[in-house]
Amino acid sequence: MLIPSKLRRPARLQNTVVRQRLLDRLSAAANYRLALITSPAGYGKTTLVAQWAAAKQDLGWYSLDESDNEPERFASYLIAAFQQATGGHCQRSEALAQKHQYATLSTLFIQLSVDLSDWPTPVFLVIDDYHLITNEVIHESVRFLLRNQPDNLKLIVLSRNLPSLGIANLRVRDQLLEIGSQQLAFTHEEAKRFFDCRLGMPIDPPDSNRLCDEVAGWATALQLIVLSSRQSDTPASKTAKRLSGINAGHLSDYLVDEVLDRVDESTRRFLLRCSVLRSMNDVLIGHLTGEENGQHRLEMTEHQGLFIQRMDDSGEWFCFHPLFASFLRQRCLWELAAELPAIHRSAAEGWLTLGYPAEAIHHAMSAGDREMMCRILLDNGWRLFNRGELALLDRCLKHVPYDDLITLPRLVLLKGWLAQSQHRCGEVADMLAHDKAQMEARDVEISPMLQAEFNALLAQVAINTGQTDQAEFLAAEALRHLPMSSFYGRIVAMSVTGEVAHCKGRLTHALTMMQQTDRMARQHEVYHYALWALLQQSEILIAQGYLQAAYDIQEKAFALVREQHLEQLPMHEFLLRLRAQLLWSWARLEDAEQAAKAGLNVLASAQPQQQLQCLAMLAKCALARGDIDDARRLLHRCDNLINSGQYHSDWITNADKPRVIYWQLTGDTVAAANWLNQTVKPDCVDNHFLQGQWRNIARAQILLGQFDEAEVVLDELNDNARALQLVSDLNRNLLLNNLIYWHTGRKSEAQSVLIEALTLANRTGFISHFVIEGETMAVQLRQLLQLGILPELEQQRTQRILRDINAHHRHKFAHFDEEFVHQLLQHPQVPELIRISPLTQREWQVLGLIYSGYSNNQIAGELDVASTTIKTHIRNLYQKLGVGERQEAVSQVKRMLTMIGYQV
Repeated sequence: MLIPSKLRRPARLQNTVVRQRLLDRLSAAANYRLALITSPAGYGKTTLVAQWAAAKQDLGWYSLDESDNEPERFASYLIAAFQQATGGHCQRSEALAQKHQYATLSTLFIQLSVDLSDWPTPVFLVIDDYHLITNEVIHESVRFLLRNQPDNLKLIVLSRNLPSLGIANLRVRDQLLEIGSQQLAFTHEEAKRFFDCRLGMPIDPPDSNRLCDEVAGWATALQLIVLSSRQSDTPASKTAKRLSGINAGHLSDYLVDEVLDRVDESTRRFLLRCSVLRSMNDVLIGHLTGEENGQHRLEMTEHQGLFIQRMDDSGEWFCFHPLFASFLRQRCLWELAAELPAIHRSAAEGWLTLGYPAEAIHHAMSAGDREMMCRILLDNGWRLFNRGELALLDRCLKHVPYDDLITLPRLVLLKGWLAQSQHRCGEVADMLAHDKAQMEARDVEISPMLQAEFNALLAQVAINTGQTDQAEFLAAEALRHLPMSSFYGRIVAMSVTGEVAHCKGRLTHALTMMQQTDRMARQHEVYHYALWALLQQSEILIAQGYLQAAYDIQEKAFALVREQHLEQLPMHEFLLRLRAQLLWSWARLEDAEQAAKAGLNVLASAQPQQQLQCLAMLAKCALARGDIDDARRLLHRCDNLINSGQYHSDWITNADKPRVIYWQLTGDTVAAANWLNQTVKPDCVDNHFLQGQWRNIARAQILLGQFDEAEVVLDELNDNARALQLVSDLNRNLLLNNLIYWHTGRKSEAQSVLIEALTLANRTGFISHFVIEGETMAVQLRQLLQLGILPELEQQRTQRILRDINAHHRHKFAHFDEEFVHQLLQHPQVPELIRISPLTQREWQVLGLIYSGYSNNQIAGELDVASTTIKTHIRNLYQKLGVGERQEAVSQVKRMLTMIGYQV
């Protein structure tokens, strides 16, 4: 829940001097990326910008205070300000901010830029009191926003100092509008109008000019002169002389003498007690002072000119002038030190009454009231957790002494989930084990239901750290005791149960559990677990060979991402990567590349190490289309990341696959041998994750001629794949079996497993897995077509695979290009008939496709010409070759290829 006054433009003050010269300068703000207004306190920054903003529609206002140094809070208010400026146009950004579904502020601002880019008019955002921001994370994110903001976004920042926002760069590029204290200082004419509006007796211009000069045009000093003159018989000139040379840092004595000591005791205590509030309204005043009509008291204080001002035109919320607020807080520390804890407790109760637990926690911490902090956390902790107030919760829990915290199991659980949500997975298990031991030592009772909540958290930690047996046991215990009303714990436990079954190869059970997780997570709007469940379902279906069903599940996941604005969650990258993997299998390489690059965009503000799997996917795309140079470049980036980070074994498996294929295509046995000697060999192969790494090992062994060792590996892989119904893994394994049989001269066995692989591909839809094997695969597929033993579906897939090999790998048998033809014609044994009646380049292409097993219609489609044209080409080349039918042409080609050294 956001405090409305922080997002509203300041109310229009009566008798405000309109400073047209500065308003004219601000009118050019639309021409700059940033308008920066800086000066010490009391120079009228806020008042000036409020005047300028009064007539603007597409403008948001964000008034900062010290609590806005928490990134989650800053993000929520900033996006809310943009929503006000655009009438709710930035819905995706708002959803991300509200649910804290972003990795960093920068990733959130990427979505914000996207939302704003199609807004039809300039959007202005005023950020007031930016000097209160000390968090470098926020500074960096605002710098990021400035670097990447759409052209229609204009930021106006008000600060007492020069903010750390890359100002110098903007200034050099003429993208910065600056107004400083020299420009903000009142001129003689402005000071005269200021006095005329506020003093009962007119003041002569020479006196006005002198007063203005003596305080150097400082607006707050001018206001103090007026206040002092109203409250005493002191002439304005005397007041000005006392203020001459005083700056914002040396006003305390003056404010004591001329303001605080001149009000009655009741007003003095009112001002000091209320100074603890950053903003105030009727309810809060009632709690702090016990007065029944707080609104009346606020309005009377405003009427007295005691530096209190309305925060918006509603008239409900007030705040002190920043300079006066700072002074009052200091005096409160001196004069009401003994009462201060009670004052903060009253403020906390007031904020709780209004429904703002985050503000209440601030005062409870200031009061040092452990009991109140615990009460607020127990009543509102999960509410704040679900709103993404992680930094605030972390800070508050650290204020609770451990001896108090450990007696409150619900807070121990909250602390554990906080650590888990902050990706401190390595700490959570040890932390909870220590906390459990301490609770047992103190005889702290934990109800069975609460213990089940702990088990759900521990199960999530266990699966994250690869302890599948422990995760399975804890998740089962959680589900046994958690009632249906404990939906969050049950969702977590169901998700873990499904993931464990997935890891252990129990795919049918895993799929069922993930379907249940999806339904329950959607029902209770826990959308990140719903997305995770869909991702797991997609992976399971891919492993089972149901790639079309997996594709359909991914479509549901993409719809969920769009509907719930989950674009910046790391899981969105996982979804895009799964889609790329599936598209690669189907040889939709351009689409696969686009998905992998979109995944990299999601990770734009994450650590570079997170990019490994998307880069490996792009390398696979390059290898499938035969672009060795691009693959080399991408794999080099992968190697650098692997050498600079710690990765889960599954990530290493996915990165190793394109590396081993690259070594195979380039014949790099040295790299393959080094890798094989160093790589970790899994203990078992009971799931598709482990199958993948053992398959990498077998491929490297085949490249090194270690055929017997590779065959042993593949036999075990196939036994497990058949037992666990890992159809996609079996499909991949058979292609490696084919390589072994082919290279060891077992042509009959090679043909048998290749036919089985083609049959399985009717279910998986695999294309690229065949294409990546290149020339060896093309030779065998062509022979199968010539034998005519393939069923229709397998025959069509074979022809598609051959087309892709020909297109991407420039296979010599299919593409008789100019270089190859020149080499052939220069050979001394080439038949004289071909020398004297050479084929045209197009006829050579047709001949290559005939040899590859293409029909006339398929050749026409490949070359994008009419079938009648192909018939003419075939008739001409038959005449030139001296053959009368297709099989004779194929035999002639085979003899020529054998003659120049190609193995056929």
